[in-house]
Order: sequence, then C-alpha cells, then structure tokens
Amino acid sequence: MSVSSVAADQSVSSPLPVLGRDVTVPLVTGGEVTYAALDYAASAPALQRVWDDVAAYAPYYGSVHRGAGYLSQLSTDLFESSRVAVAEFLDCREGDQVVFTRSTTDSLNLLAAALPAGCQVFVFETEHHASLLPWRDARVTYLNAPRTPGQAVETLERALADRDPHGPALVCVTGASNVTGELWPVRELAAAAHAHGARIVLDAAQLAPHHPVSVRDLDVDWVAFSGHKLYAPFGSGVLAGRADWLREAEPYLAGGGASRTVARRADGGVDVEWHTTAARHEAGSPNVIGVYAIASACKALTEAGFDGLVARERYLIGKVREGLAEVPEVKVLSLFGDDAPRVGVISFVVRGWNSSHFAAALSAEYGIGVRDGLFCAHPLVRTLLGGEREDVGECGAPDGGTTALNAIRVSFGAGTPDEHVERFVRAVKELVRDGAKWNYRTEDGRCVPDRG
Repeated sequence: MSVSSVAADQSVSSPLPVLGRDVTVPLVTGGEVTYAALDYAASAPALQRVWDDVAAYAPYYGSVHRGAGYLSQLSTDLFESSRVAVAEFLDCREGDQVVFTRSTTDSLNLLAAALPAGCQVFVFETEHHASLLPWRDARVTYLNAPRTPGQAVETLERALADRDPHGPALVCVTGASNVTGELWPVRELAAAAHAHGARIVLDAAQLAPHHPVSVRDLDVDWVAFSGHKLYAPFGSGVLAGRADWLREAEPYLAGGGASRTVARRADGGVDVEWHTTAARHEAGSPNVIGVYAIASACKALTEAGFDGLVARERYLIGKVREGLAEVPEVKVLSLFGDDAPRVGVISFVVRGWNSSHFAAALSAEYGIGVRDGLFCAHPLVRTLLGGEREDVGECGAPDGGTTALNAIRVSFGAGTPDEHVERFVRAVKELVRDGAKWNYRTEDGRCVPDRG
C-alpha cells in the first residue's frame, strides 16, 4: 500500500499527545527548532495521559501492602488494580501471574533464575542482549539468523527435534526486532515449541507499544516488556505468564514482601515461608508510580484503538522507506526483505559516512534525535552489515581510516507527527547530497560538533 493510499484511509489516527512535543533545541548553525524525537525504540516519550494520571495520584502516594492508613490502602488498591489492567491488556489466561519488575531485561533475568534444573534454552542470535544473555546458568543453544519467517520456524523445529525430550526446555524470541522492526512469527514459533514439549517466552519490548499482544492468542507461556518503551518511563517492567515455574523457584530477591512469615529457629537460623503469588518475586517496596504508569499506558493505547495506531504507523513507515529508497547511498538493513511486516523501527547505513557522524549531524544541524551503534544486538547488526562495511575516516571523512561497523536507527510511534519524519527524510537527502554544514571531531569515541 502506498503512502498516499494509507493517508487517505480514514482509520489512520492522529498522533497521541506526548510530553516533549513542543520542546525546542538549539542548532549549531543558529536558531532553534522543535525537537524531532525519533528514538522511540530506545525510550518512548511519556504519553500526556500517563503523566496526567501519575500527577493526579502523586499527592496520594503511600506505602504498598505495608500500612493501615488511608493513603497506604489507596496505593495498595492502585497497585493491585494496575496488575489487573496489565493482565487485561495482555489478554492473560486464568491462573497467569503478572509480576512487576524494573524492565524487560529484569523480567527475563527473573525468568532465567526460575528455570527448572537442567533446562535447555533456545534463542536466535538475532535477539536483543536482554533476551540473548540472561541464560548463563542454563544449557543454551544459539540459533543462526533466519532469512525468512518460515526459515525461523524450520530452524527452531530442527533444533528442538534434537533435544532431550524428557528435560525442560524454553524458547526465547522477540516479537519485533529492535534493529529492523520486522515482526517475527510468534504464533508459529510457539506452536513449534509446544509440539516438542518446550515452553516459550516472548520479548515484547518492541511489539507491545505498536501492536496488541495477546498471551492467549499467541499461545506464549510468558511475555516480557518495559514501561519506558510503552510511553511510561518510570522504571517498571512486566513478566506475565504461567505461574508454576515462578511459584516453584526461589524468590528472585530475598526480602520483605516476598516472605509470608519468618521465624527464628532454635539453632539460630531462620525459617521462611515465601509467598506463592507474584509477590514472591517482588521483594522490597514496590514502584507503585511506575506500575500505575504502565497500567495507564495500557489503558490509553487500548482506548485509542490499535487499528488506528497501526494504520498511522504504517503510513509513517511508508514515508520513511520511500524517502530512503530515493537515496542510492542509503542501505536499509533487513532480515526478511522489503515486504516483511514491521513496526516503526528502521536501521540503515550511508555509504561514505561514519554512522556516529551522520547521527551527530542530524541532531546538531536538524534537531533530530536518532540512535547509532549496534543497538544492544551486536551479533544481529554485524550479520546484517556484512559486506556493507565501508572504510571511512573519523567522523566520516571519506579518505580511509577506521571501518564503519555501526548503523543508524530511526524509530517512531504513537506520538510521532508527520513533520518529524518528513524533516528526517529531507535531512538525510541534504546530508548525502551536500555534506555536513559544520565541522565535527571525535570525543570519547563519538562524533560531536567542533565548537572550538
């Protein structure tokens, strides 16, 4: 579908109000411009609705599960009703637990700590480090990068067929790549896992802000995501899914809140009875503001309607991809090809440019915030770069020198206005055609404007 036909679609929604939409930043060339936040894949701005809900609650902030006072009781009710709201957002099954954590990384490390003895983990090399690295105490099988969704399923099926059928196994997979934005065949991978007696956890950090996520429909055993990518940047995350492994594992953190009763023994030690609910892995004073922010974001996205949000994002993706396709020097990175469905995350390299230099120029000369680097997915980005590596000097001087091993990532979402992506495309074309207007130097390994 072309950009013009999507734009004509009445189901395309308007951008949701977010904080920072009117912030202006200085340009090295003089003057100021409204900041174009195009790094949603790292941290999305807070929805105005989330900020307003948190601000309204803040005067009533109190301890959770620990006080008889009115504010404590109110905060406890808010915390537990937020758990219900998240479960509804994820379409959890009866009996599933919603555990509040600090982030996706924290959620997956919690699950890694709860794996049964002898568990074998299967994970594609294409995963974000949050999904790739937590399984240090398990037997891990790393799967090669697939080049089609079907190949991903076939690769997993072959690997599972060779495993010990009597031992526990877990598959970990992303819902949407934080590098390419491409959607993974989660439902099919879940079916393959279950057919071979394995369980599956979905890293939905990049999926949940863009598409509805149904634990029931996808038939995943667990799902993990972060608030700061879901327009709720207050330091909370979620691990939701089956209760048995979590209930049988040692508490992720030992402390108050996780324990039901503690008693001294005659020999001087202590006996502890741990909770069997989600509280078992939520020791310490809960981040009620962070949890409430996530619940608020879940409600706001649901009420806005994912159909309209998805349609608008496809429109923005089309604008960016069509614009970049007009620049021969730009190479967009992809695993599954141009026609693969994706969220608003696009990574690319520019021939003759150091990625840090290009990103610095976008910021300093156009007021556009993107990310450059390997995006905490080093194996995947290096696989995708392959022969696209190019010798460029420091800060992009095309006279040889260091090898450009990084990429540039532009990402957007429910709060992104048309003007931001239009300015980005225009800036890419101008930088490639005319070069940077300012001099840059390398400082601590990054390109920065030379103000000396």
